[in-house]
Amino acid sequence: MNIQASRLSRKKSNSGFYSNLFPEGSSSRKIMSYGGIPFIIVLILYFVVNSIVMPVITRHGEEFPLPDFTDQRLTEAQLGINDLNLAYEISSEEYSPGKEKGIVLNQFPIAGTDVKEGRTIKFVVSLGQKNITIPDLSGLSVRQAMLNLETAGLVLGEIAWAFSDTLPEKVVVFSYPNKGVEIPMGTSVNLMVNRGRASNFTFMPRVVGMTLDEASALIEDKVLKVGIVTYRTDENYLPETVLEQSESEGTELDIRTEIDLVVSTTE
Repeated sequence: MNIQASRLSRKKSNSGFYSNLFPEGSSSRKIMSYGGIPFIIVLILYFVVNSIVMPVITRHGEEFPLPDFTDQRLTEAQLGINDLNLAYEISSEEYSPGKEKGIVLNQFPIAGTDVKEGRTIKFVVSLGQKNITIPDLSGLSVRQAMLNLETAGLVLGEIAWAFSDTLPEKVVVFSYPNKGVEIPMGTSVNLMVNRGRASNFTFMPRVVGMTLDEASALIEDKVLKVGIVTYRTDENYLPETVLEQSESEGTELDIRTEIDLVVSTTE
């Protein structure tokens, strides 16, 4: 009778694809066991992490373009931020001419950038128009007053002339608005400047187009005198209309200077 070996005593078969390709004890099998298999495992793990785990963590595909919040009031921008499940913070505040306080000047990231829910958006917000206190300019030369205004962030406006016997010539009498008043940065400040003695000078007004009586009254009011009146036929104007004046408007003249006129007539 033949005695068969039990299942436990049988040698395990070494046949199979892996054993045939990499025989036991061969150098190729050792290389595969210590290098190839770990590499394959790492490759599989990389594929799983990159394709499955990371998209879940980073919520890949949930990005959306960030709207433009600039030129909106901060309260309006906040509503939009909340609707998109975003957060915001004010990174800085700046004075901005022409922009009211609380207006969003800039944002980061910029509009159109793809963002995800929970992202914090940084805003630069306007402090509004910066106000400047007008410095004391009285007693200064026009040039020095202009430099002081520029240093303060203001601009020289119009210059009007006054006449005074008690103040030095060509110095600022006062500004308007007056010193100490707060006005927006970049606003013009007008100056009243002393021209000199009140009894010495006057300025020629414009009288062309007035009647002779009106022109004569205005000339005398400027401490000037009507000189030679010449008549010229001109049917385009009513009679006694001033057509020409011997001194141009704004000319500085000694008081009681005679002003010659050309007046229209229809005869």
